[in-house]
Formats: sequence, structure tokens, C-alpha cells
Amino acid sequence: MIVRKFLQWSETAGARDRARAANALARAFIISDLSRDDAKAAEAAMTILLDDPSPLVRLAMAEALATSAMAPRSVIHGLARDQLDVAGLVVCCSPVLNVQDLVDLAADGRAGVQRAIAMRRDLNPAVCAALAEVGGQMAIGEMLDNETARVARITLRRITERFGDDAGLRSRLLERSDLPCDVRHALIMKVGEALAGSSFVAGIVGHSRIKTVTKDACQHATLQLAGNIAGDDIPALVEHLRLAGKLTPAFLMHTLCVGNIDFFASAIASISGVSGSRVRGLLVDGRRNAIHSLYQSGGIDSIVCEVFVSATLLWRRATQVEGGADAMKITQQLMEQYAQAQTQGHDQNLVADLLMLVERMNLDFRRQAAKNFAASMTFEAA
Repeated sequence: MIVRKFLQWSETAGARDRARAANALARAFIISDLSRDDAKAAEAAMTILLDDPSPLVRLAMAEALATSAMAPRSVIHGLARDQLDVAGLVVCCSPVLNVQDLVDLAADGRAGVQRAIAMRRDLNPAVCAALAEVGGQMAIGEMLDNETARVARITLRRITERFGDDAGLRSRLLERSDLPCDVRHALIMKVGEALAGSSFVAGIVGHSRIKTVTKDACQHATLQLAGNIAGDDIPALVEHLRLAGKLTPAFLMHTLCVGNIDFFASAIASISGVSGSRVRGLLVDGRRNAIHSLYQSGGIDSIVCEVFVSATLLWRRATQVEGGADAMKITQQLMEQYAQAQTQGHDQNLVADLLMLVERMNLDFRRQAAKNFAASMTFEAA
């Protein structure tokens, strides 16, 4: 009877009156203590109102039902597939929509609906993963800005694969403390590619130098990244760099000289196939020939291996005898050792590039030490 009377009245009522009635009906459903029959009749009336020709009516229902866990599921589903100003309100707020509902809505592909999903509080990891697969740029941006969204590490990897070339999303990703180290490195490389292709940057440093400058900047950033990770993140970054062809002798030499031995040992284990514990044991206590064989098993040239062995023994002495590794001192001693070897007829051609890197490292360490000293003097004077 209630439904019949309501329908008869709605045939002649104006859109604004119908909207007010729809809002009142929806609020009564979730607030009032309706009998079972009245609740069933009210839900039937709201279901019929889903087909009302005026969006004002459907929006009025959405405003009343959007935040209530008591809202009828069938009505919420209908509103969620309405035009954007109606659907967005329900999709963004309704606790009635479950994870599968949200995944299905994301797959519908409407950008506005995807953005509404991305703004939900405590967004489920599965929904985040669905958005990462099918969401557009704006939806992904909203999700990354949503501090309550529970975005899994694998989802961040997928976002990087799809949108790593987008500067805005790249910046949001790099700001995250939970970003996996291998993803962070991939984004660093994307930044380098963007800088290398920038006419503005080329105008500043010159077209002839831009590739060298960006390559050096990326390598420095990678070294910084390798130096700042620990624990379970190390093997992941090592494997990522290995697959990307970044575990070069120059890179490995740098990590060894600065004393980043956990990363260095993991890298050597990765390229040689020797267990990490065995590698660490050889670095700390192994004989010279055993260390040389270890490096050779990783594909490092035999003569270049000698430079690595020398650097390893210098690092070992610094940590065991001198109480700690000093990168500037290790690189200086390595340069002096091979300068002496050159006077004795040592074939320097095969190790020239590596020793050039060691010299550059030494100069960088000296410059940084000078800056630190100057800063400390300024602080004391103040």
C-alpha cells in the first residue's frame, strides 16, 4: 500500500519534491525502527526510485545512504552504477560495498568512479592492486595520496611499470618510505632518462655532456641507495641490479671501498653462485688465493680480480686492525700499491679503467672530507 501510494504521488510531483521525499524515505529506512513489512516496502520504493528520470532524486537517496552500513545492498549497487555525481558519493563512502564490489567497479573503467574508489578510507590491498592494473593516471594519483590506502609492495612495482614515465606519479612514488629498493632504483633510472632527454637540462650542461652527467648522477644515486638499505631489501636490490646489468666491476669496487660489505657480499654471492655465508667468510678470513677464485667465479677478469683482492685485504686490515674502514685511506693505499706495481712492469692496461675509478673515488672522498672540515670550523666559530 505504501509503495502504491508513493508511486501514485510521484507521478504528479515535481523533481525537487520527489528528491525531498526520496531523501526522507532513505533516512527513515536507516534511522527509524521500521517493522519488517515497512522496511521491505521502503526498500522496494527506493529500488523503484533508482529509475527516476531526475538525477536529483537519485542523488538525494545517495546523500542519505552513502555512509550507512544499514543501507540496502541492492539500492547501493544501483546507485554505484549511476551517473558520476551520484555514483561517486556512494563508491567513495559506502561501507556496504565489499572488496569484490570495488574491484568490479574499478574494472568498469570509468575514471571518475576509479578516483572515488581510490579516495576510500582504509582502502584494501586487493582493491589497490586492481586499481594498479586498470586504473587511470588520476585514480593512481589519488590512491598514492590516500594516506590510509594499504598499498602492497608488489602493487607499487606494478604502478611503476605502468606509470614510471609520468613525472607526477614518479615523484609521489619516490616520496614513499615503503617503496621497495628495486622499484626506487628503477624510478631513479627513469628520472635519468627524463633528464637526458630534457632540452632545458641540455641547454645548461651542453648536449655533448648531458649523457655523461646524467649517467654519473644515476650511478651516484644508485650507490647512495645501496648504502642506505639493510636486511631483506639487499638481495632484492642486488638481483634487480644484476638483471639490469648494473653490477659492474666499477660499481662493485665502489661498494667495497666504502665498506658497504653487506651489499658487496650479497652482490658477489649473486654473480658467483656461492652462498652468502661462504662469501662473507672468505672476505673476512679467506686466503688470498681463495678470494681470487671467488671473484673469478663471478666472471671478473683474472687480472682485475687482483685489484679486488688487494682492495679486500685493505678493507679487512682497516676493519680488523684499525677499527674501521676509511674509504679515502683505502683508495689512497690501493692507488699507491698499483703505482708501485706499474714501475715493476705490471700490465696496467687491463686495470686502467678500474684504477681511474679508484682515483676519482679518492678525489671525491677528499673533497667531501674538506667540506665536512670547513662546515665543522664554521659551526665552531658560530
